Amino acid sequence: MEKEHNLVPGDSLWKRFLFRIINRADTRLGKLFDIILLALILASTFIIMMESVPKLDKKFHTTFIIAEWIISIFFTIEYILRIAVIKNKKCYIFSFFGIIDFLSLVPFFLSFFFPITKYFLIFRMLRMLRVFRVFNLLDFMNDGSVIVRALRNSSRKIYIFLLFLIIFSVIVGSMMFMVEGGRPGFETIPQSIYWAVVTVTTVGYGDVSPITPMGKFFAVILMLAGYSIIAVPTGIVTAEMRNKRQNLELICERCGNEDIDDDARYCKQCGKKLA
Repeated sequence: MEKEHNLVPGDSLWKRFLFRIINRADTRLGKLFDIILLALILASTFIIMMESVPKLDKKFHTTFIIAEWIISIFFTIEYILRIAVIKNKKCYIFSFFGIIDFLSLVPFFLSFFFPITKYFLIFRMLRMLRVFRVFNLLDFMNDGSVIVRALRNSSRKIYIFLLFLIIFSVIVGSMMFMVEGGRPGFETIPQSIYWAVVTVTTVGYGDVSPITPMGKFFAVILMLAGYSIIAVPTGIVTAEMRNKRQNLELICERCGNEDIDDDARYCKQCGKKLA
């Protein structure tokens, strides 16, 4: 996905004017626009949550519908303007924020045919990430990118760990099925595997529990193993984040470019002077 900072305003004067308001927060109008946008996102989220409460929906149904229409029309116009005022339209459409903006509109139009999909408008909360740009908190976004890169680089180890966990849960669940002898909650192997997964992840719903002494013994072992197992992915990601932190000086703070030469003074992608 392309990054939003690569957007280029159109040649027309009105496009450049609107571009600075919509995509920048370095002017009063631009910051005001973003603050209004964030307020509408919060309002839309609040309305969606209140609509799920039967008593409130029955009392204020018409008000909720009108407010949601007004907010959604505003977001639709905003999305169209964001595309209209830039040259490299694909860079925005397929950028992280561009996809989020699109997903925040789709449920509104789908709700004309499938009313239940209106609750997917809760995805608009993801647009709150723009608060980092509005209030000059981009360093927080850089910290977030470190976590994302750490997860991506650790993905193979995590997949292997999950495979081991699946195999372990299937084996333990099958053993519990034999030990408990088809008692409530352990009538089938899949039900027993469900209990094993809930136990090994230390969730412990308590809806199913072993009765036999041998079953309880297996449960104790599984509970103790659960604490050790949870530490594995945490350690993998933490180690990767530590490595990334040590190499942060080789990452451009503005665009996140990692392809930087050791002796480079400026980022080859966005031209920012490197610290």
